Amino acid sequence: MSPQASLPPEGAGASRGVARREAQYLSTRGDPTLRGFSDILLEGLATDGGLYLPASYPKVDVATLARWRGLSYADLAFEILSLYIDDIPPADLKRLAHATYTEAVFGTPAITPVAQLEEGLYLQALSNGPTLAFKDMAMQLLGQLFEYELARRGEHLNILGATSGDTGSAAEYAMRGKRGIHVFMLSPHGRMSPFQQAQMFSLQDANIHNIAIEGVFDDCQDIVKAVSNDLEFKRRWKIGTVNSINWARLLAQVVYYFAGYFQATKSNTERVSFAVPSGNFGNICAGHVARMMGLPIQRLALATNENDVLDEFFRTGTYRPRSTAETHETSSPSMDISKASNFERFVFDLLGRDGARTKALFSEALARDGGFTITREEHARIASFGFVSGKSTHADRLATIRGTWQRSRRLVDTHTADGLKVAREHLEPGVPMIVLETALPAKFAATIEEAFAGPAGPAPVPEVPATLRGIEALPRRFAVLPADAALVKRHIETQAG
Repeated sequence: MSPQASLPPEGAGASRGVARREAQYLSTRGDPTLRGFSDILLEGLATDGGLYLPASYPKVDVATLARWRGLSYADLAFEILSLYIDDIPPADLKRLAHATYTEAVFGTPAITPVAQLEEGLYLQALSNGPTLAFKDMAMQLLGQLFEYELARRGEHLNILGATSGDTGSAAEYAMRGKRGIHVFMLSPHGRMSPFQQAQMFSLQDANIHNIAIEGVFDDCQDIVKAVSNDLEFKRRWKIGTVNSINWARLLAQVVYYFAGYFQATKSNTERVSFAVPSGNFGNICAGHVARMMGLPIQRLALATNENDVLDEFFRTGTYRPRSTAETHETSSPSMDISKASNFERFVFDLLGRDGARTKALFSEALARDGGFTITREEHARIASFGFVSGKSTHADRLATIRGTWQRSRRLVDTHTADGLKVAREHLEPGVPMIVLETALPAKFAATIEEAFAGPAGPAPVPEVPATLRGIEALPRRFAVLPADAALVKRHIETQAG
């Protein structure tokens, strides 16, 4: 099967523009109950432990791409969100999109500007938001949607999340001071960069609660899932999520794939590829959704660091999450993840949306065997979804940071460097490769300095926005807890709004 086999034919459905369907959502694990967008917005995991996906993907044709090409980012976001949200009035949804994607918040009218680094290779800037990471692109919208829906219902929400570095600060900056919302954010104690820790722990807002877990990110993520699967506790304490298991967050990320495509191409029949640094699989899963909608994406190049569980799967068909002891602490810490939450969404599509088979793999085989291997036929289908993969090490990212600066005078962070390294391995003549930037280099200054040590120096100094200068010296407020879901639940009970 060709890599383009899952895309609709060029010009298909031109009279319709977009093949619409009622915006209903189902679980990857087979629960037949269909839910509305506003219901799953506040829930996170499905009641059977699966993840929500739309019952079908709306198909976008060439005529629609032509109509969208000249739109502002906010208007493009409204158009795409409208295809998946039918229980928020269009005027309200448009207002929320325009309140989110502003030059004042993201520093540029393009919101996610694309720049050419060299022949065929581009960088899409996603980190101009308040916390200097791509997570702001979705989290700022999520904050608007949460506040809107809670006010509409007259309810409150206790958000529980896990972060390996950037999700936490993006969520907290988006939710701080929001009416009816408390945030409980778990992070691996001592495993984030000093700048990342300071961004979170220095916040003094009464509705923000940071919990440093004695373990790795996967321990934090397991606690979030354990609490979410305790349906009685979840309902009693109104627990919601902001991790990328929340469909609304992933949906917001779909928008920048379209925005990047329009900037890197001149016609709506050209194809592009994207290279994406991947930890929890949410960022690249959004690209998968865009491709399923009909955006002409040739390749989705997944980049891992030394924690290469996903690279192993795409190469071999075996998914083998590592233990806490086997999870490496690296210089691209936001990707120090072994169990990628959003991966289940892709596997569900890969298996022909077979909920029973997906449940058997993720709910049973993982618990019983510590992993699973898909069939040879299933593995062969991966090519039809455009996925390729690669791995980057500490030495690779130092060389990539240094080489990118020397060639293009563009300073990149450690995660983006992983994406660039893998992108170069999958370049194709005539197909632009867009690398998704994940954070600004100021968050990882020590590694930047290391990349230019010795004869390569002197190191360029990463620019820190004025609003964040001196943040590492500010007082900090956080709790340290063992990796124990029961203790986290008790902490929520004592602090929840």
